Amino acid sequence: MIKVKARGNESVEQMIRRFKKMCEKEGLVKDIKRNSYYEKPSERKRRRIRKSIKRTVVGF
Repeated sequence: MIKVKARGNESVEQMIRRFKKMCEKEGLVKDIKRNSYYEKPSERKRRRIRKSIKRTVVGF
């Protein structure tokens, strides 16, 4: 769970900006977008395979 506490004389806009950055770091936005529509099991498997291939190629 992401929590943002006000720092000293911080405005609401600054707090919202920090909150958005924290969400982006956690991958929350990407996860929400991915879950916003139905993905067939075959597509999910294909995406995972592509992701694993990217990891192995980048690792070299």
